[in-house]
Amino acid sequence: MTYNSDEMQQILQIAFARKQQGEVSREQIIEIASELGVSSASLQAAEQEWLRQEVEAKKRQMFNAQRRREFKSHLVSFVAVNGFLVALNLFTSPSYFWSVFPLLAWGLGLFLHGMKVYQTKGESYEHDFQEWCKGLPKK
Repeated sequence: MTYNSDEMQQILQIAFARKQQGEVSREQIIEIASELGVSSASLQAAEQEWLRQEVEAKKRQMFNAQRRREFKSHLVSFVAVNGFLVALNLFTSPSYFWSVFPLLAWGLGLFLHGMKVYQTKGESYEHDFQEWCKGLPKK
């Protein structure tokens, strides 16, 4: 039986996952790669790409967490202020429900903010992420 490159990779990943119970040292990875005919330069490039992807994933997690914290702060403000306005409205002029206007206007803004925060794909998200990354301290 013969396998193509993708099938071979999938089989090896499953076999490696079954065998694996602890951590693998860098030397073991180099040894496995050499047994599979992977050059050290190719392995080093793959390792650098993997590290870059890991750093990128961590940055995105931090970015998403910050956006969610800001949204929750916005939500708390919305509930507190609009709760006060509804109570004030009901206490001062219960026959005319004027507090619905700031409630709806701010609610629309909050809804749009939430849509933006929980959308993690697209051009707008990438732009915001890149802008956020520019503000991070350089290493």
